[in-house]
Amino acid sequence: MAVAARILAGLLLLIAVLAAVTDVTRSNAANSVVITPMLDHWRAFAPQGFAAAQASARRIPLLWDYVIRPPLLVPAWGFFAALGLLFAYLGRRRHKVNIFAN
Repeated sequence: MAVAARILAGLLLLIAVLAAVTDVTRSNAANSVVITPMLDHWRAFAPQGFAAAQASARRIPLLWDYVIRPPLLVPAWGFFAALGLLFAYLGRRRHKVNIFAN
């Protein structure tokens, strides 16, 4: 379990770095700060999956607008970095503590 969490953490942090490099490259090309939210990446990489998820979530009133959409508006690099750090924490090696009682 811990090894899988560490591997997943590494992959998520790698995706965060790639998303940050993409934003920096676009910022340099545009001569302004460009921050791409998760929503735009999802829309670009899987448009049919995005449309299906949005249509499914809109069946329940206010679910898309107030529950699902706000977390998708954070920058992609921040989203993946936070998830990667969470899994890195969950997969950390714990040290045994020896307690000696007299």
